[in-house]
Amino acid sequence: MSTMKLILTQEVTGLGSSGDTVEVKGGYGRNYLLPRGLAITATRGAEKQVESLRRARAARDVRSLEEAQAVAGRLTGLTVRVPARAGDGGRLFGRVTTADVAAAVTAAGGPELDRRRIELPSSIKTTGQHQVTVRIHPEVASTLTIDVVAA
Repeated sequence: MSTMKLILTQEVTGLGSSGDTVEVKGGYGRNYLLPRGLAITATRGAEKQVESLRRARAARDVRSLEEAQAVAGRLTGLTVRVPARAGDGGRLFGRVTTADVAAAVTAAGGPELDRRRIELPSSIKTTGQHQVTVRIHPEVASTLTIDVVAA
């Protein structure tokens, strides 16, 4: 198997953050990371770009750590109702997605959340209360209770 060295331009779950140099299998890099613009090939010129990406990320992380704690504070104690189509016995038609949760948090007066930062315990297929984890920042996570109600 051939591997290739890439520099991530965005955060990729399970791989790294922007500015990280990673070594991945050739197919994963060629078919997924490069076409989606998530990474660039590691060359000498790109190494210079990495420094600016890292500096920008460091400045953003320091600022966003305080912001993340403020967002976590706003999420705590927020009751979020997620309407979903349900049949008899509270079984849902389909399931609750991270996008549904993000929209419900905004509707409840909470902060706008990136759906990719919301972690569902497993697929939510029943009405009632469920715990959802929101990774606001690499160091800050908040647990949110959502109430799935029949629409």
